Amino acid sequence: MSRTPTGRRRFEGAAVVVTGAAGGLGRADCLALASEGAHIWAADIDVAAAETLVPELVAAGGSGRAVRLDVADAASWSALAEEVDAAGPLHGLVNNAGVSLRTGITDTTVEQWQRVMDINLSSVFYGLKTLTPGLARGAEDGGAAVVNVSSIAGMVGYFSATYGTSKWGVRGLSKVGALELAAHNIRVNSLHPGLTSTPLLHQAPDTTFVDESLRSVPAGRLATPQEIAGVVAFLLSDDATYITGEEVVVDGGLTSGGLYHRILAGLAEKP
Repeated sequence: MSRTPTGRRRFEGAAVVVTGAAGGLGRADCLALASEGAHIWAADIDVAAAETLVPELVAAGGSGRAVRLDVADAASWSALAEEVDAAGPLHGLVNNAGVSLRTGITDTTVEQWQRVMDINLSSVFYGLKTLTPGLARGAEDGGAAVVNVSSIAGMVGYFSATYGTSKWGVRGLSKVGALELAAHNIRVNSLHPGLTSTPLLHQAPDTTFVDESLRSVPAGRLATPQEIAGVVAFLLSDDATYITGEEVVVDGGLTSGGLYHRILAGLAEKP
């Protein structure tokens, strides 16, 4: 996707759709890409919030356009695809929008199940389905790639029936996408952030869950949205031209050894 062989502006002249653009991680993704020259399609169901981001994208060194997108609605995706296609090739897609629900199987209603699946998983399918033609044009115009934001909940067993299942689904769909879209020279990877300091993580006023979870992170802290955005930019860039169909975990070591880190820390606290 690069337009310049060296330097930081890897996305000069490239167009990228970012969903959930007005949220914590989406905003960081947009700013990181814009700082390297990208034109951002800042897609969010709250278009007014996305519009406030556009001047910041310009100030960062790129450009942007706010567009309303209900990621759970296939028709909304089709309308976005028409608008994007009319503007030219598409070089990147970041399926970032998502919601969380911390309840198990018996406590989850059918309506909650459907809502989380629609927003977290069906949205990724809709994005791949509707934007592939534009991405194929982007592939011919310097390169194209997709980053589907999953979670560490898509790497391990997780206590939330809806969130865990949807994020495993994103991981699997990304592999299907990588296989299918390779013929168009479009790369597809899933990104699995760990505990990241965003409004989604801090949505509950009670911090007990986050505080307790941090005990299993060897790095000992939350990730910043900017750290995750840096990996998004890498996966979209020509620095990752031979990476496709992979799950990239960014979690401070939690899934690699968080259990034993917690056990050892607990033992160290004993007299």
